[in-house]
Amino acid sequence: MTKQLIDDDNTYPNLPNDASSSGESKYDQESGASSGLKNADIVSKRNAIFSCTLPFRIDPTLARIIAAEALGSFILIFCICGIVAITQIMHGQVGLLEYAVTAALTVIVVVFSIGGISGAHINPAVTIAFAASGPFPWSKVPLYILAQIVGSVAAAFIGKLVYGIKAELMMTRPMQGYVSAFFVELIVTFIILFVTCAIINEAQTVGPLAGIVAGVAIGLGVLITGPVSGASMNPARSLAPAIISWKFDDIWIYILAPTIGAVTGALCYRVLCLHCKVNYRIAASPAPTLPTNVTS
Repeated sequence: MTKQLIDDDNTYPNLPNDASSSGESKYDQESGASSGLKNADIVSKRNAIFSCTLPFRIDPTLARIIAAEALGSFILIFCICGIVAITQIMHGQVGLLEYAVTAALTVIVVVFSIGGISGAHINPAVTIAFAASGPFPWSKVPLYILAQIVGSVAAAFIGKLVYGIKAELMMTRPMQGYVSAFFVELIVTFIILFVTCAIINEAQTVGPLAGIVAGVAIGLGVLITGPVSGASMNPARSLAPAIISWKFDDIWIYILAPTIGAVTGALCYRVLCLHCKVNYRIAASPAPTLPTNVTS
């Protein structure tokens, strides 16, 4: 062993042996400093190239949040496309109850998946309601809505290709007149947002059941709106197939009614619960107990 150490020491006869207080030789310190400067130069050059490529700075955290919101919307609409397609394939043997169960289960899955990342709004009406009634920043509302619409349109398009159904079959239409469709969408979305705000306020009490309660609320909403309005409760859900088919008949009902109902429901809960601290901020932890989400 001693001979090996002597041989190793003689292998580098030109290296200085004077070490610093840190235990490194001057040669090591100079080499480390030189390497650090070179690495800093490389990083700065890469940043300069990146800055020249993109005229704006991207916040990685915000980008992940928006991507999660788009993915959650994609999952929701694709599952809805699936149950609509299966209804057609089975010649109507799959009905309203199966549709409601699919929507409820999908919301539960999405809440537990991305609730801790983006809050799992997956609904433009919900995002607007949280911004109007709580501290959710208005500056993030356009990005959330854009992500929700992009994810929904992508899901409708892929669902059309995968299942081989027409986009028109996924559209929501008034079945009992415009007035009935408008008010049933408004009232049910009001109820869902009222329940959602209560869940958020009681997050410590409700705990892991929050996503399940949100899914049950969605399932209930589908059951009582399906025969009247087609059970949208979500502007992105109705916009996606309308954009794919480029048919916007009665789309105003499914944009205005859910938005008005959501904002009213959130504000109503805030008025009734004056001493409650309702927090619609984006979750920083991965805990699935923040169902700022609901849609169908």
